[in-house]
Amino acid sequence: MKNFKLNSLLLACAVALAAVGCSSKAKDKKEGEEMLELPVYSLTSRDTTIQKAYVADIQAHKNIEIRNRVRGFLEHIYVDEGKQVSKGQLLFKINDQEFRVKLTQAQAALSNAMADAKATELEVSRVKMLVEKKVISKSELEVAQSKYAADLATVQEARSLVQSAKDQLSYTSVRAPFDGIIDRIPLKSGSLIDEGALLTNLSDISSMYAYFSFPENEYLQYVRNRKIDPDKTSNEVRLVLADGIEFPEKGTIETVEGEIEQSTGSINFRAKFANPQKLLRHGATGKLYISTRADSVIMVPQQSVFDIQDKSYVYVLGAGNKLQMQSFEPLTRLAHFYLVKDGLKAGDKILYEGVQNVRDGMAIKPKVVTKPKFVAMK
Repeated sequence: MKNFKLNSLLLACAVALAAVGCSSKAKDKKEGEEMLELPVYSLTSRDTTIQKAYVADIQAHKNIEIRNRVRGFLEHIYVDEGKQVSKGQLLFKINDQEFRVKLTQAQAALSNAMADAKATELEVSRVKMLVEKKVISKSELEVAQSKYAADLATVQEARSLVQSAKDQLSYTSVRAPFDGIIDRIPLKSGSLIDEGALLTNLSDISSMYAYFSFPENEYLQYVRNRKIDPDKTSNEVRLVLADGIEFPEKGTIETVEGEIEQSTGSINFRAKFANPQKLLRHGATGKLYISTRADSVIMVPQQSVFDIQDKSYVYVLGAGNKLQMQSFEPLTRLAHFYLVKDGLKAGDKILYEGVQNVRDGMAIKPKVVTKPKFVAMK
């Protein structure tokens, strides 16, 4: 009986010791699992270039509507849509028979007026001679001179009618006012067109304008930077087209509009680009990038940052490789990272990524990563 009790007691102790050992092992295993190996990035102060993107509206250097100036039938179309034309090249021909008749009538009227004026001039000479001989009164000369002046006015009027008829006739031949590309032609040969009807559009795309808007605060920064240190903010811009490919030619900011638009709080800029390959067309879109040099700034990767109640935080690696939440004030938020205004300093080690898998005060096994330097793009 005593042996049975002793054996039972020994068995109970063995079970208890095994349970304690298993619990200890499980605890050690759990602590091992919590010591995650996570990437840590050491903040540094560096010089970089910030490139901010703006939506651009691309327009031709010249773009005009070509409209007819007389009513008539569209007789010929000498060009095709999308073709390059030269200054003075004949584009359209409107039937000119009616205008040739009007020109002939105007020239005949001019000839008659000139003949009448000549006859009156001779009459003035004759009357003047008779007045000098006191054959007739001086009032007769005044009447003759008045008639001659009226005939000269009639000649001038007839000449203006001839010029007007010539102009009307010339309007039947529609020519290109400058070198450019022909747009869509909505009318067909034989169409009866009214004065002012749209024939096509003509674009000079040898160089292009890109219009874009600056928020007021960025405009003020740009102007100040240009005055204080022109090399810090470049006047040269890059253009990325709708397909994501960068346009090979660099542009230059030329002008700024005179007032800020009240509804949007922005002001429009204009940049000019050479277009030797005729790749850009009127009405295209793209993104303009303006470069600004930033000296001795601290950049925090975007994947290291998390927001709580409109405040930005990172996990800073502290003593014992424990993570501590640290808020900071961003100077600006860019596409891939933040520029730090306050709250972080060079040398701070922060959790590079995986912020969703950790908590404040958690110990980790840090793995130092080096983030390559790249151009900041907004």
